[in-house]
Amino acid sequence: MIEDVTTGPYANGFGLAADGGPFAFRVVGSTVYLELYRADLSTDVVPDRGDVVATAEARVTDIDLDDERSIVAMVRDMIPAAVPVPGANSGETTIVRALLGRMSW
Repeated sequence: MIEDVTTGPYANGFGLAADGGPFAFRVVGSTVYLELYRADLSTDVVPDRGDVVATAEARVTDIDLDDERSIVAMVRDMIPAAVPVPGANSGETTIVRALLGRMSW
């Protein structure tokens, strides 16, 4: 489910994949980049590189970036094709990440 989509030459957005894991996408030049994040990522945390579990990219030369339906369809097709990031599920937590996770805002 895509929760937010911004159309245009710098299209971007975010949502939840079928497995409940959050994802975000953005268009840079003629390529759309998709990042899938850890399923247990808190909704009040901005993800960083350590939270990425899979990525995908595709050319956007064949879709209309001003049409939300075209963007949504492309992103939906990219999610199952995302390639796992090596070491993404290693379970290693940095000291800084552990400390920030314990802080209550």
